Amino acid sequence: MGGDDPDKNVVDGEGPVREVILSPYRLGRTPVTNRQFQQFVEATGYRTGAERIGWSFVFHLFVDEETRKRTQRVRGAPWWCVVEGASWWSPEGPGSTLEDRWLHPVTHVDHMDALAFCSWAGVRLPTEAEWEAGARGGLVQARFPWGDELTPDGVHQCNIWQGTFPTVNTRDDGYIGTSPVATYPPNGYGLHDVAGNVWEWCGDWFTNRHAAERSSNPPGPARGTEKVMRGGSHMCHDSYCNRYRVAARSKNDPDSSSGNLGFRIAADDATG
Repeated sequence: MGGDDPDKNVVDGEGPVREVILSPYRLGRTPVTNRQFQQFVEATGYRTGAERIGWSFVFHLFVDEETRKRTQRVRGAPWWCVVEGASWWSPEGPGSTLEDRWLHPVTHVDHMDALAFCSWAGVRLPTEAEWEAGARGGLVQARFPWGDELTPDGVHQCNIWQGTFPTVNTRDDGYIGTSPVATYPPNGYGLHDVAGNVWEWCGDWFTNRHAAERSSNPPGPARGTEKVMRGGSHMCHDSYCNRYRVAARSKNDPDSSSGNLGFRIAADDATG
């Protein structure tokens, strides 16, 4: 687990490379989709954090000019607009819908929303160690879930940003926003979208200080202020956020939601 890539993000705590032993477990083949989340909402009447507070973060290219001018921006990341009415079922705010996006990953879900879905479905969020082991697909210390080249033979393997961030996305991979799950080939374990598309919540509290010795089923810190996210998203670009590498990691407030953040489920494997 962990990495020592030359372009690693030191402050993220990607290293040291360390041995981790995991009990058998299962991971969702893809991130949870809008259709799957809709089934949960219809069965329970659940309202997400974004719906309760009335807004969520939307990327500036996905809203009209008037909205960009009048909405609050995030200091240090002005490409994020605070859009009233943005939610999982209205990803760009009022007037936007999930038409033709039912098989895209659900977005605008905070950590508590992900936990609520898992409780309903009888599953859980993966630990960070489980997520990384699954994302590696059996490869040892490869940069990406498929190997060391980002686009082997010129073929895109994931949904990330091409062009000049944050103003021009040439969409060479076919998409400017989220893409349907399983659009790109799976890794060696049959998992899709473990690089790019949407960030995925993990169960762990974030720390950038890791023990170098071997550990078994590490659960992460007992407490913290931010939760781990893994995998990068369709907005990641090597000029500012090259966190679509397998060892890369990030964090976010558990009550935060945005148009590039979703989750994948996990479960213990009683047959293992």
